[in-house]
Amino acid sequence: MNHYKNGIMGLVVADALGVPYEFKSREKIKQNPCVDMIGHGTFNVEAGCWSDDSSMTLATLDSLQNGYNPVDIMNKFIDWYKKDAYTPFGEVFDMGMATGDAMDNYLNTKDITICGLTSEYSNGNGSLMRILPICIYAVLQQLPVEEAVQMVHEASSLTHAHMRSKMACGIYYFLVKEIIDTNDTLYNRIQTALRNAFTYYNNNPELQHYHRLQSIDLFAKLPESDIKSGGYVVESLEASIYCLLNNNTYKDTVLHAVNLGFDTDTTAAIAGGLAGLYYTYENIPLEWINTIKRKDYILQLCAMI
Repeated sequence: MNHYKNGIMGLVVADALGVPYEFKSREKIKQNPCVDMIGHGTFNVEAGCWSDDSSMTLATLDSLQNGYNPVDIMNKFIDWYKKDAYTPFGEVFDMGMATGDAMDNYLNTKDITICGLTSEYSNGNGSLMRILPICIYAVLQQLPVEEAVQMVHEASSLTHAHMRSKMACGIYYFLVKEIIDTNDTLYNRIQTALRNAFTYYNNNPELQHYHRLQSIDLFAKLPESDIKSGGYVVESLEASIYCLLNNNTYKDTVLHAVNLGFDTDTTAAIAGGLAGLYYTYENIPLEWINTIKRKDYILQLCAMI
């Protein structure tokens, strides 16, 4: 089974699904909900165009062809930032402010250890949205949990270095690990993964920000109005898990994520990566896959690692 193909295509397809709806409110989208992959909308791009979420994910995946090297990952991010690499049509059309600031910091310092933003107010979802390849890599390399989590934290820190953002990526790693390594219902895999993550981070005060995920039996039953879907990393992780828990197919999961509104592409991408891993590439709607720009290039990257 090609876990990269399952997860990365799950992420890219979901990202492209959400691009036309980004920044639209939940109430506005409910008037004309997302039911299929369309073009234009917020950024006026063709159907199948992905955003920075997928671009940075693909840059990371490309770097991993030669093993984990955070300097090389950052240099590939710069290729995207300055040379429009890893884009659907040769142009960057969406980028978070913290990510842009981190890119500029790196260009000025050439030091990956100080380029990522550390402020509490820099806890956007810009590292969580691209962390999937690192998580898959760590799982498939069978790295000890401590080593894997430190790798995930370091990769997050390239742009988002506050512990809250690193922890979100770490929790995502536990989700990826459980989906890949075990054979159980998705609900049970998520429950086990979150239990393991909470045990790992037990003594870290930042864990309090993720307290709603301690009981997924209660969390899954929350009314949708209690789920936020903006750019804050805690909200993005919660919203993605909520969609995974309350749907039974890849298609329904990512449509739900988009229809939550606001940061539609990123919520869908984060949920879509996990949904792709679980439901597999074969269960992503074929018409959506065939709409994705540079589909063959993405599949080639997934096959090379």
